[in-house]
Amino acid sequence: MRQEHLQIEPGDVGRYVLLPGAPGRCEKIAAHFNYPHQVAYHREYRTITGTLLGEKVSVASTGIGNPSAAIAIEELINVGADTLIRVGTSGGMQPETKPGDLAIMKASIRDEGTTKHYMPAAFPALAHLDVVVALKEAAHALSCPFHVGISHSKDSFYGQINPERMPVSDMLRERWKAWVQGGTLCAEMESATLFVLGAIYRLRTGSITMVAMNQAHPEWGVVTDVEPMIHTAVKAVETLIIKDRMKG
Repeated sequence: MRQEHLQIEPGDVGRYVLLPGAPGRCEKIAAHFNYPHQVAYHREYRTITGTLLGEKVSVASTGIGNPSAAIAIEELINVGADTLIRVGTSGGMQPETKPGDLAIMKASIRDEGTTKHYMPAAFPALAHLDVVVALKEAAHALSCPFHVGISHSKDSFYGQINPERMPVSDMLRERWKAWVQGGTLCAEMESATLFVLGAIYRLRTGSITMVAMNQAHPEWGVVTDVEPMIHTAVKAVETLIIKDRMKG
């Protein structure tokens, strides 16, 4: 059955799907596929399918934020996807997470509202170990600077960037301080939902972001080149394809 928001149906996508937020990034990712073709583009959801190592793979944009991502993930699952990897950007939260570095998530702080509609707040948002390992191996093989850790997944972009504008600014600052002291690598807006839905539906999920800037060090500037991240994500998918074939 055709899905309401993504406008895709069974057969349109492969089991392996890369998930950028922005529709415009889909073309950049699909350029690494063989025989890419667009299968749907509706609202913020753009889907392109091609092949890697002879296996059908897809890229589908999720839009910005956890609620939008949940819709995309649900509908991709409905048409047969079972290995989903977020490919996006983030803001560094540690001194070592510098602009241009890659952040590979093993877990995410559920500081958002979407996953509360799926699981109680105490339930952890964890990436699938196979995907974390594949992403780590790919980044190492490509000599990309990377970090593995936890992301802060939130709903409000400006609540992070301009907390002083918010009536609850004191609370926002105190919690941000706690996330940083706890070693959180970066801030982003989709991974928590991906990981929680992955657990519920028994999927393989992962998340890799390019650190665009570090909020504590604006003097470090902003990096916009996402190609190293895309190369890493694509290589990780190829690794998963090979390992899946070896399993039979």
